Amino acid sequence: MGVPKFVNLDKQYSQACEELKQPENPFITHILQEVAQDEEVMTKKITVKIAGNNRLVPVQKVTDEDFQILATVFVNNVFLTGTSSDGIIWTGTIFKDNHTLLYLNLMFNDIGTIGAEFIAKALHRNETLLHLRMTGNKIDNKGGMYFAAMMQINNRLQKLDVGDCDLGTQSLIALATVLNHNESIRAINLNRPILYSEEEETTVHIGLMLKINKVLVELHMCKHEMKNFGVERLCDALYENTTLRYLDLSCNKITRDGVRFLGQMLKRNATLEILDLNYNRIEDDGAFYLSDALATHNRTLQALAVTNNSIKGKGLVALAESMKTNPVLSNIYVWGNRFDEDTCVAFAELLKSGRLKPTNTDVEPYEVDGQTYLAEVSHGLKKYYYWTPSYGDPENKDANASLAITPVAENL
Repeated sequence: MGVPKFVNLDKQYSQACEELKQPENPFITHILQEVAQDEEVMTKKITVKIAGNNRLVPVQKVTDEDFQILATVFVNNVFLTGTSSDGIIWTGTIFKDNHTLLYLNLMFNDIGTIGAEFIAKALHRNETLLHLRMTGNKIDNKGGMYFAAMMQINNRLQKLDVGDCDLGTQSLIALATVLNHNESIRAINLNRPILYSEEEETTVHIGLMLKINKVLVELHMCKHEMKNFGVERLCDALYENTTLRYLDLSCNKITRDGVRFLGQMLKRNATLEILDLNYNRIEDDGAFYLSDALATHNRTLQALAVTNNSIKGKGLVALAESMKTNPVLSNIYVWGNRFDEDTCVAFAELLKSGRLKPTNTDVEPYEVDGQTYLAEVSHGLKKYYYWTPSYGDPENKDANASLAITPVAENL
């Protein structure tokens, strides 16, 4: 039996560079050589990751010309299941002609509206791609409209990340409208759009969508300028929604009044597993609303993030106390609030008793002269949001890691 083609990916790349009279990119060569040396590639499909600008060690950035050559290698390689690159010109060729590509990561490049149109239209025909990550590319409102149109046709894509892409009101409403009937998208990242209105019409449309949509599991709405009115609209929808498990409302303008709606919703909702409220302003009263729901009613929420919310000692202690009666809540993140001695003791006791695992929170107790304090540790829902560690796949290695639109509920 002959050796599968993908074992010689590095040689194919070198040959293609020679034929096209294009210098080799040493970073690409290195990655493909690592793939060729993998002892398991004889028995399984592989993922090739060539994301150059989200690594701790600088590498030679992949150009459009580099990606043109990679396309000639990947298109005819039936074993390829994933790729991540900085190129754009030939991405559509891969979408159209490669029948095993499952994951494409193009985060933080220079892809604009033209590139978004190219990718979106290529996805009209693609029937294999499951996860597309466009984070940080400035595709603007028009680019978002291209993706909304694509979602009306493509019934295969399950995860779409268009966070930090400068989407506008029109494209957000279009995406929400398409999600009323799209039956494939399980997770979507809509973080940090460019919104100029104070009316929160985009949140209203997303709320209406959640009343109808029966498949969406994960929704990111970070930096939507959302206020209490918008939270109320979402909570109204979540009384009826039975699929959403991960809701990200971080970095908004939610106060204690908005959290009152969330607390009421949590008393009845039996689906939501992860709630991210980081960087709002819920204060003690907001913490009381949450702790009351968690202590007395809710038995489905597994992770709660309330970092940097102006919560003082009484509110933090109430959250800690709720974990003593709630057997399901396992992850809680509270750093950036106003700790007092009672707060430090309460979380130290949770950790000492084993009710709270050290890897499931962002604080760690220590003592000085007999008094307990809390230090910050680097655990959180978004530990690997923008980068992938060199020692492996965080989706499998770290139970608390949440790469954009990768539900951590599966790993909690």
